[in-house]
Amino acid sequence: MSFDWPRIYKWEENIEREITDSVYEYVCEHYGIEEVDELTPEQLEEIKAFREELNEYSVMQAGFSNLINYMEDVYWEKENG
Repeated sequence: MSFDWPRIYKWEENIEREITDSVYEYVCEHYGIEEVDELTPEQLEEIKAFREELNEYSVMQAGFSNLINYMEDVYWEKENG
């Protein structure tokens, strides 16, 4: 019987969620805010610059990308809401 891992995507989703939660938590702690929605555009630019310096294979890339995408949606909603 060959090796198989049914529903491996569930594991992947959980791991990505943990990474994203960790990034959100650290960012909030670093900037002294309660929610990432409170980030200023300047702070988001700092986070983008940090992410660009990460190794492209870093597992943390997913969490930072999720945060950046979320915040870009938040800013878009504020401007076009």
